[in-house]
Amino acid sequence: MPLNHLYEMKKAILFLILQIFSISLFAQINTDRVLAIGRNALYFEDYVLSIQYFNQVIKSKPWLAEPYFYRAVAKINLDDYKGAEEDCTLCLQRNPFLTQAYYARGIARQSLEMYEEAIADYQKGLEFKPEDRQMLVNMAVAFIQKKDFNGAEKTFDELIAAHPKYSINYLTRGAMYLEKGDTTKALADYDKAIEMDPYYAPAYGNRAIVYYQLNDYKDALVDLNEAIRLDTRESGYYINRGLVRFQMNDLRGAMADYDQVISMDSRNLIARFNRGLLRFQVGDNNRAIEDFDVVLELEPDNYMAYYNRALLRFETGDYRGAIHDYDVVLEQYPTFLPGFISRSEAKRKLGDNAGADRDYWTAIRMEEQAKKGQLPNASASNSNASSGSDQSDENTREQSDKNINKFNRLVVYDKEEERKSKYQSEVRGRVQDRNVRVDLEPQFVLTYYEKANPVKKLVYYDKMVEDYNARMLLKRKLRITNEEAALTEDQIAVHFASIDEYSAVIAREPDNADAYFGRAMDFMLVQDFSEAISNFTKAIELNPSFTMAYFNRAVERYKQLLYNQSQQAENESYDLNGVGMNLSIGRSAKPLSNINSGAAQLKDSKRAYEHEQIMRDYDMVIKLNPGFVYAYFNRANLRCAQRDFRAAIVDYSEAIERDPEFAEAYYNRGLARLSQGEVNLGISDLSKAGELGIYDAYSIIKRMTSR
Repeated sequence: MPLNHLYEMKKAILFLILQIFSISLFAQINTDRVLAIGRNALYFEDYVLSIQYFNQVIKSKPWLAEPYFYRAVAKINLDDYKGAEEDCTLCLQRNPFLTQAYYARGIARQSLEMYEEAIADYQKGLEFKPEDRQMLVNMAVAFIQKKDFNGAEKTFDELIAAHPKYSINYLTRGAMYLEKGDTTKALADYDKAIEMDPYYAPAYGNRAIVYYQLNDYKDALVDLNEAIRLDTRESGYYINRGLVRFQMNDLRGAMADYDQVISMDSRNLIARFNRGLLRFQVGDNNRAIEDFDVVLELEPDNYMAYYNRALLRFETGDYRGAIHDYDVVLEQYPTFLPGFISRSEAKRKLGDNAGADRDYWTAIRMEEQAKKGQLPNASASNSNASSGSDQSDENTREQSDKNINKFNRLVVYDKEEERKSKYQSEVRGRVQDRNVRVDLEPQFVLTYYEKANPVKKLVYYDKMVEDYNARMLLKRKLRITNEEAALTEDQIAVHFASIDEYSAVIAREPDNADAYFGRAMDFMLVQDFSEAISNFTKAIELNPSFTMAYFNRAVERYKQLLYNQSQQAENESYDLNGVGMNLSIGRSAKPLSNINSGAAQLKDSKRAYEHEQIMRDYDMVIKLNPGFVYAYFNRANLRCAQRDFRAAIVDYSEAIERDPEFAEAYYNRGLARLSQGEVNLGISDLSKAGELGIYDAYSIIKRMTSR
């Protein structure tokens, strides 16, 4: 072979190797980017979208452990526990040292009632992090759920030794003692929990349950009053107080509690059913029928409600309606003797004597059979009847108890539901949301979607935005909101396609600022911060007076800053090579610690620069449109993050001056004033925020005024 040909061949092979290397390198960079965007989406609770990104990474590099873990976290938040368990297993096959994967799989298995397996996962995770509070709490609850109280007690001993000032330990152990039937120890633990944290409403709510079970209605009422004072929006406390008041013969008070629950949630089945019974008892028959109508609309197989409505219809002279309801009940419970007697009376009222006689004699025959033990219990005809429910309190029944003979008893939460409320487990939801949080109302953004919130004002208006919408330059109408909605799968597909469509427009019209703005909006919605910021910047370069592009660029820069801080906190708290990452991906970043001073100064300098960039964008928005109140609000939030509360108060005040009904600005200004020790002014602002629809304000007011 000629030398020059050999040289050309080697050069071609080298070129091919370089091509392969560059393609591999590009894929690596691309995969890292997609994984990062997926984590962005996960952090901002856009779980469906995040799964799509993790799917892409897994398809490209199935040997990586992290994307399986993150996808599992997303699935847990979507209640797909089986899928989460499988993903955690795939993750651990690839990296058996990722501690948080054991924690996540434990959560999934515990939610699937695989308690032994969940405990094994927590124990494995604790080998890497022996005093991890989350895993210890969950493991203790798993032991309780499998009735291994000795195992639970040992775990609580470890937990309290490691975290002696964590009041939830005592609250959860108290629930365990109650499960064992040791009310003395349960009350001692609840007392300790309340002593440690007297502002935590669930502690009073749980202790009230103990008092109720001990027939100590007076103390139960005191605790429920306190729980409601601390948390006015928790419907369960009103339902339980209604039961206590009923037992104390305070029908008016019980009715008021059920009224309150229904005013907060018109579809609450327990409150509707119980109020219907109370109205029946006091002779308010027509309104009682209305309550049972709602119950049956929401739960068409609630035969207790059918029977009560039948009795009420009979009382109000609607005999045909009563017979219809009796028919439904007796088809389900063919041995329910009172049903035949009642239907017989209704038929006789309509002149159907033959039908009335048939029902009457059927009831007589059943009574004879019952005396001889030849008639099955009426409740047995329903497979959901609760065994052992005859031992329950004579005035109440559990929600799942379908024994028709208990049709006129007030409904209480099932024992399992009680357990969920008593055990302060961190199995479901975000750990940081377990306690009452005192957070600022979040920043506003221009977007296409918002969460429905019937309490807060429905439309946030600005003339600039309305004028832009009227020009129909984008495919969708812009909205102003601080309650962003996660995308559905269909919406995700639409916005990825929209990115391509805007790219085609930009290729044809490279000076089209609105096309860059539209593409930035799509990147923003699919949680690609970098591309969104880049496109907003390009829109601004092409149109330096593009106010909305400055505003949303500031919003995206702040999101990116928050996300980066959360990841920095996680990386400093957990060793990615061995310990794993914090499952609580959400917004409660841990404070930084144990960082060398040079690195800390560098990070502080970088953070200050990022804050300055965001601040400049809001300054420009206000310069271009001084009436755009949301820029003042967001700038104030940024200043609160910098702990510059005085400047924040000035900005919130500017926003309120321009919009005197700006509830969120009153709320945040109230919190800022409280941070400055201006208690009276702070409470005044919170009161106004509550009046305008932010009901969490009342809870904070009560905490402040009870000190």
